[in-house]
Amino acid sequence: MPKMIVSIDGVVIKEVELAKERTVLGRRPYNDIVIDNLAVSGEHVAFHMNERGVEAEDLGSTNGTYVNGKAVKRQELRNGDTVEVGKYKIRFLNEDESNGFEKTMLFKPGMVPPPVPPRPAAAPASTAASVTAVIRVLSGAAAGREVALTKVVTTIGKPGVAVASITRRHQGFVLAHVEGPDNPMLNGARIGNAPVPLHAGDKLELAGTEMQFMQN
Repeated sequence: MPKMIVSIDGVVIKEVELAKERTVLGRRPYNDIVIDNLAVSGEHVAFHMNERGVEAEDLGSTNGTYVNGKAVKRQELRNGDTVEVGKYKIRFLNEDESNGFEKTMLFKPGMVPPPVPPRPAAAPASTAASVTAVIRVLSGAAAGREVALTKVVTTIGKPGVAVASITRRHQGFVLAHVEGPDNPMLNGARIGNAPVPLHAGDKLELAGTEMQFMQN
């Protein structure tokens, strides 16, 4: 299934599967893909999926829609194309090339995240797989649960309220604000708009939910 990988300043913040004939991206909360940024129009661009493939259509946006650096009104997308909306880059990928991205993980009131699956037999300490990281929920209905950070990017939060991303990089994990008026708190201080590194034991707070970053 075709997918759109949304990033800003090189940090992947969300992944969206194109499961409908028409998927709309914009700033308003009713859109299929919401980007809460003033450079993005209320309804900015639509992605049309048909038997021929996927087409991007600019919806009369203020700042325009660009594909591979060129302004477009409507254009068919090819695998690997990059759609630019403001400072956001949206990469179009086929299903077989999207491995490694985690689906959005959201903490909602009353919703309990699935527990971390049992770990396989211990691998040699020298292997990269021996390094694991989890987010442990400290408050709310999901308190005590852990979510494994096994993929490139995991997003957490409440759509329309506050959403943040945790991205795996070669040097470790980084936390970044995605959308909403309130940036996440890290160890009691609110982070800015630039990604910040995470260290074992760091405490996060987002949309009223307290969490802790654990890594071995």
